[in-house]
Amino acid sequence: MKDARPSLTAAWVAAARTFGTLLPPELQLAHDPYGAAFAKAYLPERLAGSRLGRALAVRPGLGTWVLYMQIRTRVLDDHVRAFIVAHPRGQLVLLGAGYDCRALRLAELANVPVFEIDHPATQQRKQRVLGKLGATSPAHYVAWDFEQPMSELVGALVAAGFERNLPSLTIWEGVTMYLSEGAIDASLRAVHAWCAPGSQLAMTYFERTRIEQPSPMMRLVRTVVRAGGEPFVWGWQAEELPPYLAARGYTVRENRSLDEAARDHWPPEVAAIVQARGSRYCLAEPI
Repeated sequence: MKDARPSLTAAWVAAARTFGTLLPPELQLAHDPYGAAFAKAYLPERLAGSRLGRALAVRPGLGTWVLYMQIRTRVLDDHVRAFIVAHPRGQLVLLGAGYDCRALRLAELANVPVFEIDHPATQQRKQRVLGKLGATSPAHYVAWDFEQPMSELVGALVAAGFERNLPSLTIWEGVTMYLSEGAIDASLRAVHAWCAPGSQLAMTYFERTRIEQPSPMMRLVRTVVRAGGEPFVWGWQAEELPPYLAARGYTVRENRSLDEAARDHWPPEVAAIVQARGSRYCLAEPI
């Protein structure tokens, strides 16, 4: 993200979540009624219920992006729900939150403290847009310039009301591919520092080959995000991630492809549209 400018990719991701309304009801996995407003995207409203909208949403192209965001969102939503069942007094931390609206849209979080960490420019725009929609998020906002030492983030989180003696789930969604290895290392160590026993980290990541040997669609996406000042930088191969995290104090519990997750929820012909080759998620626990 360019200095002092809200994240463009966060806006596209938020809009894509709302685009899920174009899918037939039986294929919808997650619903975000707020997302499109962050990108000023009115396509879902114009196409919802139309034959054209239904057709585009289940075909490569627009459908690839819509279905990809549906499965990525659902996987992490399910981890949130499972964590809250296991830890009713737990806390949720959204690291690099962007325009995530889980605090508003997930009923399971009604009595759970949610802490959103992101750049001040993105957070300010988020609050303005939600205000225009008449929505007030219960989340605690932790404005953070990621150029600051990550070791200081723990104190900022505690100052916002985070309780270090209670378990937390940290969601790190759609962020790691934009960071340098140094920033990733510092972030993982900061998360570990605020984790009480029972805590978890759920993150998404790209395999390195997805960045270095992109498909035609990924080449297009890479060009767009680079032009927006948010180029793809980092990835791990699937087998590299567990030892990398172990060296920083984590044990990996899940490490799966989003294509695999798509096949869990949709018929094969629909899951195949996602084309998430090399896009993965991981659930880890601090040792």
